[in-house]
Amino acid sequence: MIGNTTSILSPQIIVAEDDLDDKKLMQEAFSENEVLEQNIIFVDDGIELINLLDTMAPRPTIILLDLNMPKMDGREALQKIKSDQKFCHIPVLIFTTSRSDDDIRLAYQHGSNSFFTKPAVFDDLVNTIGIIKKYWFDKAVLPAGADLPR
Repeated sequence: MIGNTTSILSPQIIVAEDDLDDKKLMQEAFSENEVLEQNIIFVDDGIELINLLDTMAPRPTIILLDLNMPKMDGREALQKIKSDQKFCHIPVLIFTTSRSDDDIRLAYQHGSNSFFTKPAVFDDLVNTIGIIKKYWFDKAVLPAGADLPR
């Protein structure tokens, strides 16, 4: 059951982010929102993300995806995830510094479930992570058979 979950079992969030400072700030923001460190996996690029998805069980509940990463950027990773029957059900939330209308349009055209511009102020980041947690873990109803917190 998703509703009113106080602790999340097993890694449920993958964050694809290559910037070390952003990773640290996001980890702190998750912690402020009572998301346990062991429930988050950070990867550095799209290739690492796809490789992890291929081997990960259970599948994550959500993916936070930066667009601007080395090797395979978030745009290409999003297309690969949403075109693969094994992964297409996983909600992908774009979490990037971009404010480009083209990036926003393309993200939604390729199946992104949400698009967030990374907040510049830590308190705003904590609030945004809280909104994501509340929506995806407390309010959203995900498909039967999806790997969800118990």
